[in-house]
Amino acid sequence: MNNIKLGTSDLMVSRICMGCMGFGNAASGQHSWTLDEEHSREIIKLGLNLGVNFFDTAIGYQNGTSEQYVGRALRDFAKREDVVVATKFLPRTQEEIEAGITGQQHIERMMNQSLANLEMDYVDLYICHMWDYRTPLFEIMEGLNRIVKAGKARYIGISNCFAWQLAKANALAEKEGFAKFVSVQGHYNLIFREEEREMARLCAEDNIAMTPYSALAGGRLAKAPGETSKRLTEDSYAKSKYDATAAQDGVIINRVAELAKKHQVSMTEISIAWLLEKVAAPVVGATKPHHIEGAVKAADFKLSEEEKAYLEEPYVPHALVGVMAQNTNSHSCHF
Repeated sequence: MNNIKLGTSDLMVSRICMGCMGFGNAASGQHSWTLDEEHSREIIKLGLNLGVNFFDTAIGYQNGTSEQYVGRALRDFAKREDVVVATKFLPRTQEEIEAGITGQQHIERMMNQSLANLEMDYVDLYICHMWDYRTPLFEIMEGLNRIVKAGKARYIGISNCFAWQLAKANALAEKEGFAKFVSVQGHYNLIFREEEREMARLCAEDNIAMTPYSALAGGRLAKAPGETSKRLTEDSYAKSKYDATAAQDGVIINRVAELAKKHQVSMTEISIAWLLEKVAAPVVGATKPHHIEGAVKAADFKLSEEEKAYLEEPYVPHALVGVMAQNTNSHSCHF
């Protein structure tokens, strides 16, 4: 699989990033469908063998056990310098705010805990999991800059934000001489394309890498109409994002199935091949071998211009969902 330079960084990443939210102790987290450590290791090892070198996890996934599983597997199956490890931190808690913990202190605490979970000295990409509306932006950017200066993270990224927020954060970083965000991880796939309004244009202008999550819409873009899976039925968060638009999204999903049948490939290959035309490296969750196998095959599959237009034509605007919908009703911003 070909690698690509991640934005303005020196990181060379595989075109497919393995999303590790599906790994971790289900009893300690919010998802019932996650894999135990033995099966997580099998998927990670398979990904490495297929050429995946980019892995995305978070301290918030299954109470840190995802980081632990990923760290142990990569230590056993790969050389540290051969893989690119991304993890994410959460905003300050109410308890931290009341205790007077600053944004800088919070980031250092989160980073140190993630490094302990991963059993690593540094991560390649440290990502704000979501915009922190209750912490001054200066504290966040200075705290992240300290982490980079200390060698605990090579680069920084952000997830779940609006284009104006990313632009403002990087403008502040440039003014202060801080590390800038080199990547953004937003919600983007064939049936949710709202990132194309402003974010994609900003990223193209400033060479910020897009590494979107939900590449297959919680499995919806990988399943023919009528098919189901444990995640489709049990992932309440994904259901909250997609169930309301199931009818209009179904038109696109049917077209994905049609093209998959025409080319005798999986729906995964069609859906991710389309996304790879738009972004640097989509984050693809994998809880079964064929999930990562299909994603890797997509990196070598090309859709014609007519086929891309055929997939895109039925799309209609979608309301913001999930974290981004919550952001529109959040507290006033701090600058």
